[in-house]
Amino acid sequence: MAVDVVHNDGVVTVTIDRPEVMNAVDYATEQQLQQIWRDIEQDRSVRVVVLTGSGERAFCTGADMKGGSGARGIDYWAMPREGGFGGIAMRQTLDVPVIARVNGHAVGGGFEMMLGCDLVIAADHATFGLPEARVGRLPLDGGMVLLQRQIPHRQAMGLLLTGRRMKAQEALGMGLINEVVPMAQLDETVRRWVDEILACAPLSIKATKQVVRQTAGLSPQQAQALRLPALVDALNSQDSDEGVRAFIEKRKPVWTGR
Repeated sequence: MAVDVVHNDGVVTVTIDRPEVMNAVDYATEQQLQQIWRDIEQDRSVRVVVLTGSGERAFCTGADMKGGSGARGIDYWAMPREGGFGGIAMRQTLDVPVIARVNGHAVGGGFEMMLGCDLVIAADHATFGLPEARVGRLPLDGGMVLLQRQIPHRQAMGLLLTGRRMKAQEALGMGLINEVVPMAQLDETVRRWVDEILACAPLSIKATKQVVRQTAGLSPQQAQALRLPALVDALNSQDSDEGVRAFIEKRKPVWTGR
């Protein structure tokens, strides 16, 4: 299979495993990724996802132009693409945190997938960019609409209108990345972030992500008034009581996800 999925105590690691094409995504891989995200959404035991690519050269270099669906231009734009590139770039139905472990180049659709993640930890040799315009294409699966919402306008346009690549430290300065570390420290750094998430009540985390993702276009007053399902579940949960009780008793809480 082109994508490797490993479950370990609530942590799911999704690895695009096509190093021979720098983890580019062909049509079959895209379909596999779509199913993986649907499966994760239905699995209440999942508390955090780590998305990465195999090897040390590339996180994902976008669409494999030699193994695509065959659709081009308007036909490709008109195709239903659940959740944007790789099923994650613009996904609104996944309430668990997704960490991008960027182990190398994240360009084109790979950059779009990274933009769809909640946290980004990158190796210091990683590069980022949306080079579609340089080959007569467009970043249709999230790039044009996500980048301008995550960094200042001039910086977004500087990348979109040139197709240039930037290094990890520049992306960090723009606020696109949470942390940049040497490759040798990437796994331990990602694990530290995972552990920080696991220390929190799972229903609180899900509620927080659902509220942030689904209210981004609303005024604060409108957003505050919404009674989203994950928010209600968290407020009514046993874990809500357990967290307060553990604080009073000066011990670590035991989360049940209920």
